Formats: sequence, structure tokens, C-alpha cells
Amino acid sequence: MGLFEKLKNGLKKTKDSMMGKIERLLNSFTKIDEELFEELEDTLITSDIGVNTSVRICDKLREKVKENGIKDPAEIKKLLKDIISEMLGEDTPLDISTTPSVILVIGVNGVGKTTTIGKLSNKLKNDGKKVLVAAADTFRAAAIDQLEVWCNRAGVDIIKHKEGSDPAAVVFDALQAAKSRNIDVVICDTAGRLHNKKNLMDELKKISRIVHQQAENCAIEVLLALDATTGQNAVNQAKQFNDAADITGIILTKLDGTAKGGIIISIADDLKIPVKLVTVGEQIDDLQPFVAKDFVNALFE
Repeated sequence: MGLFEKLKNGLKKTKDSMMGKIERLLNSFTKIDEELFEELEDTLITSDIGVNTSVRICDKLREKVKENGIKDPAEIKKLLKDIISEMLGEDTPLDISTTPSVILVIGVNGVGKTTTIGKLSNKLKNDGKKVLVAAADTFRAAAIDQLEVWCNRAGVDIIKHKEGSDPAAVVFDALQAAKSRNIDVVICDTAGRLHNKKNLMDELKKISRIVHQQAENCAIEVLLALDATTGQNAVNQAKQFNDAADITGIILTKLDGTAKGGIIISIADDLKIPVKLVTVGEQIDDLQPFVAKDFVNALFE
């Protein structure tokens, strides 16, 4: 199955829910008036697009309807597609242009961070990259073991210390090893929770400092893993994590398991952080680059 077909299948629940509601709404109106815009705004909000983004979409729709003298509610669907495409903007691929390049993966526990690192390792290896994983989530019981299982599955090396050790030390050792082994990409796992949020954020800042010191002049990606099934909560998580580490991109996980895929539009518009990768299944090859045009086509066609 091709990447677009996988994405289309993964977005089926979102398409059926979100587009189903929009089509039913447009079919119930014979003219375009303020009531239609208000109901459409409510529909977008309930599709996890968020209040601010939904308001902006409807404001742009009003402008386009007026500019183009559109009278038929059925024509709104195409305008909506164009507006969402504009909001998503240009695709931003991973920057792994240096040797080594560093990818720091952050996010709360339970979002699928460990499995995503396994899938990303597998993808990069299949693309011909030499990958090393740093098991820097040293606080969660069995996190290191779980990551090691995924690394074995992907056929990539792992740097690990014992449970409870200093995560920044693991990252330091991994970066030293990367230089001596001529590694292309170092992927660093991180803790999703310490005993309070301040500790977690301080730990991330410390790891980020080590990465920037030891990988000076290297391409560094800070990717936040978000669970698509949490909807607008994911946007709140992103705001908190962005304060601790300068996020360069989002990995949206579990897109296939939710009707809340509209969150992608909210992330792009509200946070101005590009979605770089999505997971659309549980298999090791079910991670793919996010392509805005494919996302919009999968929703609207």
C-alpha cells in the first residue's frame, strides 16, 4: 500500500466525522447567510480544529464568498479546502543534513514516543542512514528495555545506562559515540514525566544544552510527540513543552485511531509549528512524513 493510501485509511475516522458533519450542514442550507457561518464555526470547533482556528477559517470564508460573489452553499466546500491548504503552508521535512544530525524526541508518557522512535529508526535506516539511539528516559521503569526491543527490531544500535541514571549523561555518551562511529543520525528518547512538571522541564533544558554544546554546527531537530486522540489537549501540551525546548516540529501519533485529526490544522495555525511526521498504524513501517497536500486531499476527496 502506498503512503497516500495509508494516510487516507488512517484519516478515515476523521473524514467520516468531520467532513460528514460539514456536508450535512451545507446540504441543509439553500443560501449562504450568517446562520450558516455560525453553524459551520460550531461544527469546526467540535471537529477539534479549536476555537481560534475555526473563527479564522470562517472569517476567511466570509471574505472569499463576498469577493467571488458565491451564492451556493455547495461551493463552500472547495473554499474550505483552499483555506485549510493555505493554513497548513509548505511542508517542512526533517533536517538531517549533517553527520551526525540529532533528533531529540520529547512528549508526555503514553503518547507513543518509544514506538515512534523505533519506527523513525527503521525508516532512517531503510533510507540508508546509520542510526544510534540514546535511551535517555532513565526514569520510567522498563522504558530502556522497551526501547531496546524496538532498536533490535529496527536493527540499530542503542546507548543506555542503568535505570535512574542521569539522562544528560546518556545523551553526552551517545553524541561522543556518534562522532567516533561516524553515525548519521542520533535519536534521543527523553522522560515524559518526573515527579513534578518543573523538574521535567528543567531536565529537558539540561539535555538540550548538552546537545547544543556537543553537536555544535550539527542539524538539531526537537520533535514533540503528540497523541492525536487527545485532540485540543495536544495543543496545550505543545505550548508547555515549547517553553522548555524550542520545538522544531511535531510527530502526531495514533492518527488512524481517532476522529480528531483536525488537530493538525489547529497546530499549524495556532502554534505555527510544522507537523513533520505522522503515524497511521502500529506496524514498524507505519510512520511517514507529513505532506499537507495529501492530508487535505485525503480529507476532502
